[in-house]
Amino acid sequence: MLAINNLSFHFGGRTLYDEASLHIKPKDRIGLVGANGTGKSTLLRIITGEYLPDGGTVSKANDCSLGFLNQDLLSYQTTESILSVAMQAFERAVYLEKEIEIVLGEMETEYTDELLDKLTKYQEEFERLEGYTMRAKTEAVLEGLGFATKDLERPLKEFSGGWRMRVMLAKLLLQKPALLMLDEPTNHLDMPSIQWIEGYLENYEGATIVVSHDRQFLDNVCNIIVEVSQQKLNVYSGNYTFFQEEKAMRNEIQKSSFENQQAQIRQTERFIERFKAKASKARQVQSKVKSLDRIDMIDDVIAENAKVNFRFTFQQASGRYVVKLDNVSKSYGDNHILKHTNVSIERGDKIALIGANGKGKSTLLRVIAGTEQVQGLRIEGHNVIQTFFAQHQLEALRVDNDLITELKEAGSGKLESELRGVLGCFLFSGDEVFKKIKVLSGGEKSRVALAKTLISEANFLLLDEPTNHLDMQSVNILIQALAQYEGTFVVVSHDRYFVENVANKIWYIENYEIKEYMGTYEEYEYWRKKTEEENKAKNALKTSEKTPEKIIEKPKNQTNNNNTTTSFENKEKAKKLQKELEIVELRISELEKEKAMFEKQLADSNIYNDNQKLKATNESFHNAKNQLDKCQQEWEKIALEIDKL
Repeated sequence: MLAINNLSFHFGGRTLYDEASLHIKPKDRIGLVGANGTGKSTLLRIITGEYLPDGGTVSKANDCSLGFLNQDLLSYQTTESILSVAMQAFERAVYLEKEIEIVLGEMETEYTDELLDKLTKYQEEFERLEGYTMRAKTEAVLEGLGFATKDLERPLKEFSGGWRMRVMLAKLLLQKPALLMLDEPTNHLDMPSIQWIEGYLENYEGATIVVSHDRQFLDNVCNIIVEVSQQKLNVYSGNYTFFQEEKAMRNEIQKSSFENQQAQIRQTERFIERFKAKASKARQVQSKVKSLDRIDMIDDVIAENAKVNFRFTFQQASGRYVVKLDNVSKSYGDNHILKHTNVSIERGDKIALIGANGKGKSTLLRVIAGTEQVQGLRIEGHNVIQTFFAQHQLEALRVDNDLITELKEAGSGKLESELRGVLGCFLFSGDEVFKKIKVLSGGEKSRVALAKTLISEANFLLLDEPTNHLDMQSVNILIQALAQYEGTFVVVSHDRYFVENVANKIWYIENYEIKEYMGTYEEYEYWRKKTEEENKAKNALKTSEKTPEKIIEKPKNQTNNNNTTTSFENKEKAKKLQKELEIVELRISELEKEKAMFEKQLADSNIYNDNQKLKATNESFHNAKNQLDKCQQEWEKIALEIDKL
């Protein structure tokens, strides 16, 4: 369908691609991954013809139509309704609809065979192009992407850039190109919309290329991963999880081959050095020299998994309660966000605030921060030092500062060597720390702003979409930093992988109230889906009970003794299992504390001076870890038994 052969491309004096090749077949689901700046978006623009390659070819079949969603579309504005803009996907059908109306108008005053033939011809083509269903299809896609029905007739220019991007995405999906290319589509989508588009792409008839830093999205929509690395396009036949496993295996093989080759080269060089002066060995020495010239050099593996080795601290811990909201209500005119809601944040809470856009997540974050006026009480706890990260803070960075100066002005009082360590954690090394803010990309600015947030020594962080513009490596660094952070935080994010790895509580807004789920995102999703299924089953049962023909009358001599006995036994068994569950939960809590204690001891460098103590602590840590794993398995087993009852 489309073939890229020996592609070479240079941008600003830098080589992005050097003899790279890729073949795309119909129905391929490709995830294009790689660090920021490696040329992923550039490759999509080369495919569309916007950029011309410096070498190699890009060839496609005549029937291979292209659709490209890119960030430039954020600036598109018009007074047309979003429904009309999305329906431009059916360009010919929309034109025919207008022509049919004109012909029908003419036929009201002048009925001729010529007009009738014209109308019949238009109507046949209109039906063939599925014109009679195009409005319904457009409405379904727009509503799937998060638009309310009442908003479909609103002008596009009234919506923010992110919502305009959704309209352009809807238009592309409806056009159904043979190759659909999406550049960071999840950046402007909330979780329900991301899940909807995953289902849509799963059944998409053409091929797709997706550039995304959302790992779960790539897992759910891709069956091929293409990594842009070292100016090449490396293909992995599987989803993102498979890619990670396969890449680790390839790297291990490459590392081993590189080390073996280096050992062979060193041995050959030693032979040459030792015998180059001996006439009797001259022929062998020349042979060895030639063999070195002919050798096909193997590259060493580039380490990409940066580790955070800086400890993020704060001067003082907060009290037990960080912030309480008591009977809080918040509205913007008739737009109600919260009504008489109560919630509290305790020290050590790692909260992820999730949900659809427009539910008021960012507003709630500002309410918690105390920057939004509300009805009701916001009570701040003792010794709370908070800091707030949001995307608009990227604009607050002083563009003429270099990175070191920008962090110094954050007021943490850290030495330059410490600030270099922090910047190193966020992938700025060597002389890069002296780069000016004004030359940084959006992702680099995000990393600087996050570094400033984390060195502020605040014990309470409020983070609004911190993973936007970050590549996977940077997201991984942020996850590590927050795992080390011993304070409290509330984060708004649509990145499910990020949320799963940082949060121990899930918040969502429902019926204008803040609802809380105690557990990880994966556990929350399991509970949410199960609850939805149970509600559907209950509604189906109620419907069937109301239908007369489905009611089966029991014989008068039949009793409910068996059912009553079974119900009683189930209740007794459930009580017993619940007690067992509580005992296991207590044991899990104890073991988690033990494991954390041993981890802290192992993190102390002094312990490595005492081998005996190190060995004993290490054994105790692994013992606690193994017991914890067993207890968690036992908890899961008991919980499943309770669910069955």
